[in-house]
Amino acid sequence: MLSQRTIDIVKSTAPILEARGIDITTVFYKNLFTEHPELLHIFNQTNQKQGRQQTALANAVYAAALNIDQLHTILSVVKQIGHKHRSLGVRAEHYPIVGEHLLRAIKQVLGDAATEDIISAWADAYGVIADAFIGVEKELYEQVRNQRAGFADFKSFIVAKKVRESDVITSFYLEPADGGEVPGYDAGQYISVRLNIPGETYSHIRQYSLSSSHHPNFFRISVKREGKGTVSAYLHDQFKEGEVLEVSAPAGDFVLNDENTPLVLISGGVGITPMMSMLETTFRNQPSRTVSFIHASRNEAVQPFKAEVERVIQGHPDAKCSFVYGTLSLSEEHLEDDGADYYVCGPVMFMKAVIERLKQLGVPVAKIHYEFFGPGLDLAGVEEVEKTHS
Repeated sequence: MLSQRTIDIVKSTAPILEARGIDITTVFYKNLFTEHPELLHIFNQTNQKQGRQQTALANAVYAAALNIDQLHTILSVVKQIGHKHRSLGVRAEHYPIVGEHLLRAIKQVLGDAATEDIISAWADAYGVIADAFIGVEKELYEQVRNQRAGFADFKSFIVAKKVRESDVITSFYLEPADGGEVPGYDAGQYISVRLNIPGETYSHIRQYSLSSSHHPNFFRISVKREGKGTVSAYLHDQFKEGEVLEVSAPAGDFVLNDENTPLVLISGGVGITPMMSMLETTFRNQPSRTVSFIHASRNEAVQPFKAEVERVIQGHPDAKCSFVYGTLSLSEEHLEDDGADYYVCGPVMFMKAVIERLKQLGVPVAKIHYEFFGPGLDLAGVEEVEKTHS
């Protein structure tokens, strides 16, 4: 429990963190990796180079300062990040290291403005926040360890099959190297893939949505080739069927609900991947549920899964699908009744436009669920909508 004095001091630093947050997190990561280079095996270096991770952490620290007296209000975000940490292999012993370097970075950037009272207050606050993460993540580790075919750490999987889905997306069918089953998962969840690339000093971890409903013997992920993506290019061009990579147990809280409300799945680009799992799972478990599937892509050459979607919805009279090439313009005809749930996934700008349009059309915020790829960047204008990966 934090004292009122500590709470007051931390909240008073919020304007400073808003202004200097990225400076602090940039120094933090630089010092952290200099003294603990082993952590480079966990962090996405592309996000580091692009400044996305620094921005995400700055936003998180600022949010913590604003809500330090009511941390329960950001518990959903703690759980979301906890899923990501568990899938990356973040452990309780990492938190003291992070705390030490975060406090040091605050002092280094703010100089004399970071008084002993401020540093002491933030040390206390960090301890409470870290305990919340450690508790959530401990529970998540136990859940995946104890489930059927579960495992808590990375496990070896064989790439049993590669399937080209479009000009830019390839699916990978991953089977356990030990010949066992794969654990169950909720539609919308993702796995982390860890691999070593020849010539690279550190291992690379990327998170990919599971792009099919649960099958007992394999996971399917569908990877988009990114322009300068080290990992995506390697998987597309170099990784061969029969080779082995390491995989985490499924994670994530952007998951399909099991209600019988009408369901609208809206995606752009590679954001279609969790929607494929949601679509297949719905018709496996709730064949009478009303479903609308809407996907936007630049053109037909980069459109994945069109034939598969049409095959899945065949025979379901209350299902419909729409493939849009170019800009998606939602209108009232895309809406279901007031009880419908809307799931959105895709590039950040796509989601901003879609979510804002859904709100303009009168869809309640509580009925909009979304997922986007990358660290927790601020989606200005849609921040009140609960989100969840990468």
